[in-house]
Order: sequence, then C-alpha cells, then structure tokens
Amino acid sequence: MEIIIQSDAVAASRASARLVARLVREKPNAVLGLATGSTPLMLYKEMIRLHKEEGLDFSRVATFNLDEYIGLEKDHPQSYYTFMWENLFSQINIKPENVHLPDGMAKDVPASCAAYEQAIIAAGGIDLQVLGIGSDGHIGFNEPTSSFASRTRIKTLTQQTVQDNARFFDGDESKVPHHCITMGIGTIMDARMNLMLAFGAGKAGAVAATVEGPVCAMMPASILQHHPVAKVFIDEAAATALQLSDYYRWIYAGKPEWQRDA
Repeated sequence: MEIIIQSDAVAASRASARLVARLVREKPNAVLGLATGSTPLMLYKEMIRLHKEEGLDFSRVATFNLDEYIGLEKDHPQSYYTFMWENLFSQINIKPENVHLPDGMAKDVPASCAAYEQAIIAAGGIDLQVLGIGSDGHIGFNEPTSSFASRTRIKTLTQQTVQDNARFFDGDESKVPHHCITMGIGTIMDARMNLMLAFGAGKAGAVAATVEGPVCAMMPASILQHHPVAKVFIDEAAATALQLSDYYRWIYAGKPEWQRDA
C-alpha cells in the first residue's frame, strides 16, 4: 500500500488523475471502476480537463460503477446513473455502450448482480478501481462486518451512512434509500489496481485505521493492505491521525520522476 499525501484535495485529485491518464494512454481499452459521491468529483473534473485540453481519449475505455441505490429510476436526480453522466460521461468521449452501472430498478436483484459480475469478467476485469472511504471505513457500500469474499449484491445501509448521505437528499434522512446494490469486497480486490481517495479531517480516523490498523471486517477498507497495488491519495487533513505520515512523505519525495505517476 502506497500512501500519497498532498497539500490539499485538489493536488491529491490531480495526482490521482495523472495515474488514470497514464493507464488510459498505455492501455486505450482500459477498464475503469468508478465511484460516486463528493470525494471523486475533483478527479473527474481533472479527467475532463485532460480529455478536452490534452486529448486524453476515452473512446475505447469501459467503466463499471461501484454501486447504485435500489428504488431510484435512472433519471432520479440522486441516482448514481445521473451523477456519473452529469459529472463525467457527458463531458468525455466515452461510448454509452461501454458504461455499466448496477440496475437499481432490477426486478430480480440477485440475477442482476450475478450478471454484473459476469459483465466485469467478460470485459477482462477491472484495471483500476477508484474508491472513496466512508467515515466508518466502508468502501463501495460494503459496510462494517461485510465479508472480504463478497461479490456484487444487495446491501442494507447503516444508519451512519444514511445520515452521511442525507446531505444529497435535502438533508432529509427519510428520503435516503436504505438499500443498494454494491460491488463486493472480493470484486474490488480483483481489480489490478485500487486507488482510494480521502479528504478532510472527518476521514482521518478511517484512513489511519485502514492504513495502520489491523485488517478486520469492522474496517472494510483495511483489506486493501492485502492488495498488491493499492494507492491511497489523501490531503493533509486526512493524514493527521497517521503515525507514520512523515515516513510516507519521505518515500514519495524520494521516488524517481518516472515512478511518480505509477
């Protein structure tokens, strides 16, 4: 696991975007796993800039999103389908047929989840998975005690996650769906690279537990300690609880230039 501490969220997002850009240039038909929420927004803005100003080509890229709320139509303003098209897909040259999100309106949820897993396999697997982290350590919607072997499935959100996400529903917790479809931790761990973003003091505890604490189901993101290529991009505020923050900075500062975006 590599910990990359940047001055602020903008710098961290730009650094992570360079990593995505390098992959897409080296492998034009790369498969990206994408996340929603406020954390990756600056990453997506930088990907859009790289496309518009530097010609980064997404025409052969395929994407799979981590999750979707159950019970929200695609055109609902808070569906993750709407989020992704508004904040990324409509502003790059990705082909609609290459975009995949879980179906929150599926009549047969287990069958839909199994089909989603098969679609990932058919695409060749995920090359790079973008992740955020919840204040309780969840990745995707894999809440505490989720199985490390889990696959795409229905999950019930914790009360904490409902409270955290109420800000997207006019602050009204009653409007937040209590169920979702999410990639499982096993699915996430199958990605060839995991790229986790975390910004702000509110994420400092979860980041420290993920990076320096024991690997345990109560802190789902901690499983990334066992991933062969996991990169954690954080700002100074999210680094405040790390015991070895100076060491992580020293490592990154000493990297050869050619390795900075690797």
